[in-house]
Amino acid sequence: MIVAGNWKMNKTPAEAVAFVKELIPKVAGAKAGVVVAVPFTALPGVAGALKGTNIKVAAQNLHFEAKGAYTGEISADMLKGAGAEYVIIGHSERRQYFGETDETVNKKVHTAIAAGLVPIVCVGESRTEREQGVTAEVVRRQVKIALLNVGGDALLSSGLVVAYEPIWAIGTGLTATNEQANEVCGVIRGLLGELYGAGAAKKVCIQYGGSVTASNAKELFAMPEIDGGLVGGASLKADDFGVIANA
Repeated sequence: MIVAGNWKMNKTPAEAVAFVKELIPKVAGAKAGVVVAVPFTALPGVAGALKGTNIKVAAQNLHFEAKGAYTGEISADMLKGAGAEYVIIGHSERRQYFGETDETVNKKVHTAIAAGLVPIVCVGESRTEREQGVTAEVVRRQVKIALLNVGGDALLSSGLVVAYEPIWAIGTGLTATNEQANEVCGVIRGLLGELYGAGAAKKVCIQYGGSVTASNAKELFAMPEIDGGLVGGASLKADDFGVIANA
């Protein structure tokens, strides 16, 4: 079980350090793994402030090349050097606004694994796709391409996480019902079973994300196929994220 907070484009380096210092005692007893995905500029400060605690640090993106003429991009080695242990890959906002594709997600997954970063791979359908009844097909395609040529040993040793985030529930206040979220997480686990075997599929952490709050987290996380959450807005409030991490 892993609960990760995605801060998106919020908090200066100083604000980020102050926030995690406030957060540390609130999640010290959490049974779940706790991760904060902070802006690139905040990585070194946050990583330093969290040293020796149970909170891990994630970046929100990476480039699939090790170096080169890619103005504005950041490499896996740069992230590791700044203190990141996890990295979010393929978030719907990256897909929607910045041209991320299933193919680039796959390249980034390979890069992250090779560098020793734990990938949190995001998948999810649009509202139109849900209404058209193709949620399972869309999510299976995204997962299948994201993990193309990732072997079973690499999957498990990397600690790779899959985050199901229905696009229509991100930042909208809408939330999939517990049953809807559990069903799609089950679809993902079923596909992992087809690709890697049932034993491996059980070991992969499958998160739900999409307007997870302090009030709905406990019921969501109690569902059998949901292994935690990728939390957006609520992760910017220390009290709320503390409740979610302990749920």
